[in-house]
Amino acid sequence: MDDAAPQRIAPRSPSEALKPTAAPPPPPRVRRPRGGMLSAISGLLSLALIVALGAILGVIYVERRVGEPGPLAADKVVVIPRSTGTGEMAELLKREGVINQPYLFELYAYLNRQKGQLKAGEFLFKAHTSLDETIDTLIQGKAILHALTIPEGLTSEQIVGRLKENDILTGEVNEIPREGTLLPDTWKFERGMTRQELINRMQRAQREVLNQVWSRRSSDLPIKTPQELVILASIVEKETGRADERTRVAGVFINRLAKRMKLQSDPTIVYGLVGGQGTLGRGILRSEIEKATPYNTYVIEGLPPGPIANPGRAALEAVANPSRTKDLYFVADGTGGHVFSDTLDGHSRNVARWRQVEKARIEANKASEGAVDRVESPPGPDVQSPASASTANPGSDPLMPGGRPPAATPGANKPGKRVDASEGTPRDPLLNRSYDLTTSKTVPNFRQR
Repeated sequence: MDDAAPQRIAPRSPSEALKPTAAPPPPPRVRRPRGGMLSAISGLLSLALIVALGAILGVIYVERRVGEPGPLAADKVVVIPRSTGTGEMAELLKREGVINQPYLFELYAYLNRQKGQLKAGEFLFKAHTSLDETIDTLIQGKAILHALTIPEGLTSEQIVGRLKENDILTGEVNEIPREGTLLPDTWKFERGMTRQELINRMQRAQREVLNQVWSRRSSDLPIKTPQELVILASIVEKETGRADERTRVAGVFINRLAKRMKLQSDPTIVYGLVGGQGTLGRGILRSEIEKATPYNTYVIEGLPPGPIANPGRAALEAVANPSRTKDLYFVADGTGGHVFSDTLDGHSRNVARWRQVEKARIEANKASEGAVDRVESPPGPDVQSPASASTANPGSDPLMPGGRPPAATPGANKPGKRVDASEGTPRDPLLNRSYDLTTSKTVPNFRQR
């Protein structure tokens, strides 16, 4: 009998024989030891899950804390110096009472680094500003802006002087900019900006404005270059501060240039004498009217060699598109404006009326200071210029447009003795026919007094 044959199971009863036979149980499962790599991966995944959960909870906690009101009791201005690191910035803000958790500040600044770096400057922090708002202020660079107004008509030397007087700006000025290259305006800047940086901004703005104005100029002007436009605009700027007559004053000078007449503008006398200082601080002497300088338009023909101040946009626009008139003369009307005429006779009548106004003003201000940058009383005939600092741009400071005419010293400037131009004198180009208005000529030699 074969031992390998399966043994046959005999049922105990017929009913048991009819029941299905149960399958034998499976053999016992042998457990294999888990591999080292699988165990490591499983552990790392578990750790990562725990860390991620902790990070999420940490971010939620940080977000909640940084939004809470800060310790600052009242609004405060804080200056963050340049090249200040995040840690130093946190300590500085803590000392100033803006924050009380410098480590949380550093952490939140790191979390928000994708928005930008923290900036230096002068910042205003509101009372109870949150750490989140503090970070946002520093990232966006919401620094306090200071303003400095540079009036039209100042020389470059005077502008640099104002920059040096401002203690918000820093640094030195490399050199005095060329006359007429700075744009007068109200300039805003942050604390710590250097004076040279602000000058560079003013120069860039002036070039942009000049290019725009030059591209829109009238085609028939006797002005051939942008520099000539700046030169004449600086004279117009010094002659009047009134917007409603700026283009008409420009028209007078344009007409005189077209007729080869001397401009005869008092501010050019002053600039020829003192240059960038801008003002004599006293009256103009008769000898100074006749003194030959490169800028004295009573002596030279045409435009001076350079600007006598820094004109604003309005003066540049006025010269580029002057009024279309036949005017050749203007004189003050006693109310801050001017009256214009196209003939010498009409101008003389206007001058006579101005003399009456001036006489009344002198009598009403006998105790006042003497006139500044106005022609002193000379012996000789009563004559008046077509455009002069004393009558065209009156003011206690002739560099400040729109001022009131300064009162004259009693006895120093008597009515009927003031000389402001060459009209009516042997040097009047309209009376002295030896002056050829159609050709250029050299400057005559004058006897100095």
